[in-house]
Amino acid sequence: MYASAYVWAKVLMHMEERLGAVTVSAWFDDAEVVDLNEENLILYSPSDFRREIIRRRCTDYVHDALKEIFNSDAKLLVFGDEEMEARKTRGKNKHSMDFNPQFTFDNFVVGPSNRFAHGAAIAVSKTPGQVYNPLFLYGPPGVGKTHLLYAIANGIRKQNPNANIVYIKGDQFTNELIEAIKNGNNIQFRSKYREADLFLVDDIQFIAGKESTQEEFFHTFNNLYEAHKQIVLTSDRKPDDMPTLEDRLKSRFQWGLIADINPPDYETRMAILKNKAMHLGLELDDDVCNYIAINITNNVRQIEGTVKKILAYRDLNNMPLDLPNISRAISDMFKAEGNALPTPSLIISQVCKFYNIDDVIIRSTKKNKGTADARQVAMYLIRQLTNLSFPDIGKEFARDHTTVMHAVKKVEASLKAGDTNLQNAVRDITANINSCL
Repeated sequence: MYASAYVWAKVLMHMEERLGAVTVSAWFDDAEVVDLNEENLILYSPSDFRREIIRRRCTDYVHDALKEIFNSDAKLLVFGDEEMEARKTRGKNKHSMDFNPQFTFDNFVVGPSNRFAHGAAIAVSKTPGQVYNPLFLYGPPGVGKTHLLYAIANGIRKQNPNANIVYIKGDQFTNELIEAIKNGNNIQFRSKYREADLFLVDDIQFIAGKESTQEEFFHTFNNLYEAHKQIVLTSDRKPDDMPTLEDRLKSRFQWGLIADINPPDYETRMAILKNKAMHLGLELDDDVCNYIAINITNNVRQIEGTVKKILAYRDLNNMPLDLPNISRAISDMFKAEGNALPTPSLIISQVCKFYNIDDVIIRSTKKNKGTADARQVAMYLIRQLTNLSFPDIGKEFARDHTTVMHAVKKVEASLKAGDTNLQNAVRDITANINSCL
């Protein structure tokens, strides 16, 4: 089944051809898609007046569009606040949450940087509490950690609609604990989390260094783990890299599976772009996608923001989605040239990560081919991405400037000669460096 955002965008376009853009905007401007399945398309509109107009005047147009474009017999339901509240509370624990239905495994774009974490998340959603408990996902902001959290929740909710799923951010856990202590609601606080069937914690690093929070979380973790309830945690770093996190929590976080998620490589960024564009009803040419994928390297969230900005420019300015227009529309989203220069240490660390070698080795005098190639790439990138001179670069590797000059020229010659493997390596390492700035 198509993503609901994509379906709704197509339905709106279909209705605009028949009713006009002004009319459709007037009645559907504040309408949001709540759910789409084989039986129903559920919309939410906060306006009593607009809901009544949609029901009386527009239902047939929506049904016709669904049938004509997608061969779907789904019926339109228009909800207000009361229906939405009933939907949220029907058959659920009072602490259980709803999750954005757009975050599923089906629309999570998988690439080398996230394939392991994605597979682990699917396994957890199918057999919660039985494998990889806890599941600990870590990586920089905007790479899809929260998407996977929500996908796990939506997957488990689909299997068990009555599952008590509780989600919290690390800093919110601390804030709620403080309020519970202040108001004498410790029992209610503990009940909320220790009765969960699925416990999801985003940004767990924020509890590090907070003694009372860690104490409370330790007992909550033990209670859930012993009851075979699934725990999923996310962080911007792995447990061992949190110096103020208690050792007993570090050890427990390592009981299950730790999976990292890195910024997407070029091919994955291209796939994400096309996926996001399709869901929003946009058709982008390959040269446009290539331009964006090369320049927007930070994270998935930035890519999604870029696509949404393109959509807004198209709708507001009625412009063709060609490369000149796109480049003007999103130029402000690119990093200003010369700003936020990476340090030599950052560049070397990303080269080491890409080639899977130790930082100490790349700076050493070892001369085996794999190490030498990585060292030359590191020297080339430092020369390209920083303002350091050849002698200064040489100091990073305990070598003289002539060795650095030779390395840079060798890499440049290979790139000009069309060495595809080297071109891909330089492109991906550069993207990873930019994502850390």
